[in-house]
Amino acid sequence: MKAIGSGGGASDLCKSATLIKISGFVLISVIFFYLGKHFSDGSSQQLIFFSSHQNPEPQNTPSSAAVGISPNLNKTFDVSAIVNATAASPPPESGGNQPQQALTPPPSPPPPALKRMGVVDENGRMTDDFEVGEYDPELVENWAKTNESEGLESDGKGDKVRVRVKKFPLCPESMREYIPCLDNEEAIKKLNSTEKGEKFERHCPEEGKGLNCLVPAPKGYRTPIPWPRSRDEVWFSNVPHARLAEDKGGQNWIAVDKDKFKFPGGGTQFIHGADQYLDQIEKMLPEIAFGRHTRVALDVGCGVASFGAYLLSRNVITLSVAPKDVHENQIQFALERGVPAMVAAFATRRLLYPSQAFDLVHCSRCRINWTRDDGILLLEVNRMLRAGGYFAWAAQPVYKHEAALEEQWEDMVNLTSRLCWTLVKKEGYIAIWQKPLNNSCYLNREEGARPPLCEPNDDPDNVWYVDLKACITRLPEEGYGSNVTAWPERLQNPPDRLQSIQIDAYISRKELFRAESRYWKEIIEGYVRALHWGKFKLRNVLDMRAGFGGFAAALIENKLDCWVLNVVPVSGPNTLPVIYDRGLIGVMHDWCEPFDTYPRTYDLIHAAGLFSIERKRCNISTIMLEMDRILRPGGHVYIRDSLVVMDELQEIGTALGWHVTLRDTSEGPHASYRILTGDKRLLRA
Repeated sequence: MKAIGSGGGASDLCKSATLIKISGFVLISVIFFYLGKHFSDGSSQQLIFFSSHQNPEPQNTPSSAAVGISPNLNKTFDVSAIVNATAASPPPESGGNQPQQALTPPPSPPPPALKRMGVVDENGRMTDDFEVGEYDPELVENWAKTNESEGLESDGKGDKVRVRVKKFPLCPESMREYIPCLDNEEAIKKLNSTEKGEKFERHCPEEGKGLNCLVPAPKGYRTPIPWPRSRDEVWFSNVPHARLAEDKGGQNWIAVDKDKFKFPGGGTQFIHGADQYLDQIEKMLPEIAFGRHTRVALDVGCGVASFGAYLLSRNVITLSVAPKDVHENQIQFALERGVPAMVAAFATRRLLYPSQAFDLVHCSRCRINWTRDDGILLLEVNRMLRAGGYFAWAAQPVYKHEAALEEQWEDMVNLTSRLCWTLVKKEGYIAIWQKPLNNSCYLNREEGARPPLCEPNDDPDNVWYVDLKACITRLPEEGYGSNVTAWPERLQNPPDRLQSIQIDAYISRKELFRAESRYWKEIIEGYVRALHWGKFKLRNVLDMRAGFGGFAAALIENKLDCWVLNVVPVSGPNTLPVIYDRGLIGVMHDWCEPFDTYPRTYDLIHAAGLFSIERKRCNISTIMLEMDRILRPGGHVYIRDSLVVMDELQEIGTALGWHVTLRDTSEGPHASYRILTGDKRLLRA
């Protein structure tokens, strides 16, 4: 009986122990549940077992404690800051026999932040905010049916606000060739004088009176004939003006043939063709060496630009300029042919090109009185002509023996000698002068000789709305401009004039130059490979913010058969001299104002980092409306810029009727910038 009783007591004891264990387990579970809920419901008193900001002392807790209380109890923390901290303190040590709490190990510290030492930041993005350091080549690398379009724009406080961009209407058909700053009749009527050509200069519309509609294409507009066929023929319907053919048909300039204009290649002084004319010049002066020594030329009063068109095959890029005068469509014909050209006039202001820009300046019956006002217009040529460069004049005073013409010749000889130019050759109807290489001749002239030298503090590269000056531009004592290498080496050789550019870098300018060249070479290679630029019929290209001209150079390196007009905005450093020293062409411009070219000029307009800068000065809609005016139907826009402007640009592009696409760059979706592409549709009034 005792055994049985003893066995029953043991059984009851076991049941009591089990009940106690179960009760304890439930109690502990309730405690854990309460603590977990209390410290995980969004309260600032989180269970944080480590900190990057403190090194807490070890906590002495009773050995019977079931949960180790955080040493950070009753403290508040910025959790995101802790997660992103670059280092973490060790967890608190346990005391006695306290069970070890399994803790998540602190994140390993990231590598040190890269210090940006060039024009490319850590995302591979071009930036204006950089430090100068050593160059390492391994590291450089459907028309909307609604009346308005919506997008997001920053309110300046980091928040996004809804913006609405109304669809732009079409302009009247009478505006199909409208150039805002050259067709401002209201401003021209107010001019005090027009005898020196003032009416052909820029007179931009007042604020609120600018372009606010889409300039239409003429009826029957067709996709332009591609280069090189376009050198010899263009569609009549694209430039429907027969007056020039009527006036100049006998001089072999241009002829109408059914639905096309044909260009035989002649000019007023070279009716037998530009090729023969160029052969004659090179035979007269072998040192001119087209395509080697002579790379960049200016053709003044260019007609339909046959001189420049035929020089292209000799590796000479010629900027053809003429005013919008009685032959008002000559520049439009040049551009339709695919030849570099701009509307510009020798009048009262400096042309928008830098000093020592052109290896050759050419004037064939350009109807300019070079000797007026003590030679002020020829002094402007002298400013733009490179030291040692040539001025070629084909005109009646060179070869005709009439009294009035002989007097004009004598005046020209007298003026050029006072400019220290040397008449190196006179043959037939062509005379060629050469500019000196340095200032020695100027300094050895008689005292009081006119025209005088310009003041030492005169900046010959300051050209935006600057009046002509009746003085001789001094040449740099360092020889900058005169010592460029031959083509094609000069395209990639950092020129000495880099040292004269006013930028915040005084040590590594050559490295910056090479970095930009490498940057754009890799990007254009990507465009050709991924976006099929090789299949685009690109001919006339505009780079709206050119820097040192790396984008244009990369197009040449990738053998894309096009020319680029490099624009240097007035809002940044004047890098135009470097662009010309590379053997490229460009112009100074303020994008808050319209551009001096005809509608439908360019096949491609490129803008990198432009809008994030200019939006502080200009209305973005105004700039993009001007881009639409000068872009050909079927043409392309590539905008590479910061994310902060992309929403607005996308909505404006849609309001313009472009087919807009937003693309990631090669750096991926997390880069701080995007590429916006826009394709222009054909719109007619």
